[in-house]
Amino acid sequence: MKIKINATALIFILIFTACQKEKPIIEIIDSSLAFAARQYAGMAEVMKDKPGLLPRTIDTTGALITSNSGWWTSGFVPGSLWYLYEYTKDDKFRGYAATMTSFIEKEKYNKGTHDLGFMLYCSFGNGLRLTNDASYKEVLLTGARSLSTRFRPNVGCIQSWGSRKGWQCPVIIDNMMNLEFLMWAFKNSGDSSFYKIAVIHSDTTIKNHFRPDYSTWHVVSYDTISGKVEAKQTAQGAADGSAWARGQSWGLYGYTVMYRETGLKRYLDQAVHIADFLINHPNLPEDKIPYWDYDAPGIPNAKRDASAGSIMASALIELSGYVDQIKKQEYLSVAEKQIRSLASPQYMSKYGENGNFILKHSVGSLPANSEVDVPLTYADYYFIEALLRYRRLLGSI
Repeated sequence: MKIKINATALIFILIFTACQKEKPIIEIIDSSLAFAARQYAGMAEVMKDKPGLLPRTIDTTGALITSNSGWWTSGFVPGSLWYLYEYTKDDKFRGYAATMTSFIEKEKYNKGTHDLGFMLYCSFGNGLRLTNDASYKEVLLTGARSLSTRFRPNVGCIQSWGSRKGWQCPVIIDNMMNLEFLMWAFKNSGDSSFYKIAVIHSDTTIKNHFRPDYSTWHVVSYDTISGKVEAKQTAQGAADGSAWARGQSWGLYGYTVMYRETGLKRYLDQAVHIADFLINHPNLPEDKIPYWDYDAPGIPNAKRDASAGSIMASALIELSGYVDQIKKQEYLSVAEKQIRSLASPQYMSKYGENGNFILKHSVGSLPANSEVDVPLTYADYYFIEALLRYRRLLGSI
């Protein structure tokens, strides 16, 4: 007796069979976190001989490249160590994290950068959350006041970089990532100026940074007197009008956070629009790890950017908690695929290799030929964060 199976049923059977062969996502999450702990313990031991320095990436020979505390990524490895302490409950990681975090304290006075959220909130912010060390709170509040000095009232934004020809007041989409720091400062000081700066910056960015399809420009520069837009360009993307991948992820993450912190629906709407643009983009690869630019020349042979994927995954996991069930499942499906991809041998390093970083294949700035196809600290940080977020979500189901 022959059993007839229609096409729809056959597709379902094939999908079900494929899913059955996959490891449960919780196993992938836990094995990835365990691997991350081993790698970063090795990195922390190496760094004991380099006091005051922070890991940055590796060179073409595989040798570790470090930075001082003033480099914009200085807070990510300390932050990752705090996350690993949270996961392992091992005081060894608390010690590693506290030591590296201490190297960055002097940056609380740094008024020459917009990156203090990355530098201080990822390190001292996670440290305060996990230890309640009162001294960390003072560092953070001082740092938030330093960041606030970069707000330009005439423009309605925090200035990112210094002025140069054609850019009087350049503002980059990355700046959305530093607003969580200001919202924390508002809640912990009662000073409403922090809130106002974060909201005004977010609203100005919605108005001027985004195109009709909800992709974002990388750099928007303003006239410092009139506050009018003088240029819309890129520094790290493939072209002025392209969708630089990490920038798109920064925007998604930033507006998700701003909705969480303010409850203002316009930020949720913005985050959803950005998410939908990204997950439905025809150039998003099957494994959901973006090319370094969604409009990069040479696709499908263009470089991938694991950092853009890890930031996007972490943001989608959080955003899934603010939307309806259909979108929730859609966002979590993409985030889970990204986690599975990043945890595969294609992107995850082997133990003791890759400078003790977790992920391979990130792109810092391809136009500048800087940090191309290498491990990057922020790729690891947001990957660990995505793992922890999804793990908590699974535990609550």
